Amino acid sequence: MGGLKGATYSVAGGYDIHIQEKGSGPPVVFIHGSGPGASGASNFRQNIDAFVDAGYRVILPDLIGYGASSKPEGIDYTLQLFTDTLYDALQQHGIEKAAMVGNSLGGGIAIQMTLDHPEIATAFIFMAPGCVAEQASYFTMPGIAKMKSSFGSDDFSEDEQRNLISNLVHPDFAPKIPDALVKERYAVAKTQPKDVLARMVTPNLGPRLGELKQPILVLWGLNDEFCPESHSRLFLDQCDNVRAMTFAHTGHWVQLERQSEFNRYSLEFLDEHK
Repeated sequence: MGGLKGATYSVAGGYDIHIQEKGSGPPVVFIHGSGPGASGASNFRQNIDAFVDAGYRVILPDLIGYGASSKPEGIDYTLQLFTDTLYDALQQHGIEKAAMVGNSLGGGIAIQMTLDHPEIATAFIFMAPGCVAEQASYFTMPGIAKMKSSFGSDDFSEDEQRNLISNLVHPDFAPKIPDALVKERYAVAKTQPKDVLARMVTPNLGPRLGELKQPILVLWGLNDEFCPESHSRLFLDQCDNVRAMTFAHTGHWVQLERQSEFNRYSLEFLDEHK
């Protein structure tokens, strides 16, 4: 896969937000999750070409603290900070309306952005979206305990990076993690301060999900150890136009672990709601 075009935008606070894109047609903004080494391209590298080939313009931002965007130290990484800096950069990039694809923290950002700017989203595809429960409850999930590493220090190793990614997926999939993905995320992780995780602050947007009026597709791995699959019911119970799918033997990364199914179901959904 090649042909990604990149641009960097200066946003409020003096931060830089990097956006890559590929393809032409209706825009689809892919918002990545948190974790050491995360970036727009690395989170969705296995999906980009399928969406481009189907006639969509794929937008891949790097959140503040991630990828090639600014990585400030000594601040709280709040959901509002992620959201406001991304919205600012998307506006400068010419994105006024788009379908939003959000994984984990990225799902929470897509929700917050749409609550703040209801006109921005035409439809949602969520994969194990976060920020729909109290932050403390996520720290009780078994996956969090497995994520201990020397991230943020000079001792952080590529082997630790592979282990962290392995924890995100079902054990059956872990041996299939591409070496290139490990190396790509490790290169980013070495540039990140601890604060991007240690000082992340997220609200509980669960009670506000009913305010989302756009069509929603929710995809969840039954064996997700970070964001419980039971949270899909929050969307089903509150939202007017929502479809939820659960995948067996699947962890936190439906878009990678169930790549072909994710691409097919997501594109069918987007074609339906153009």
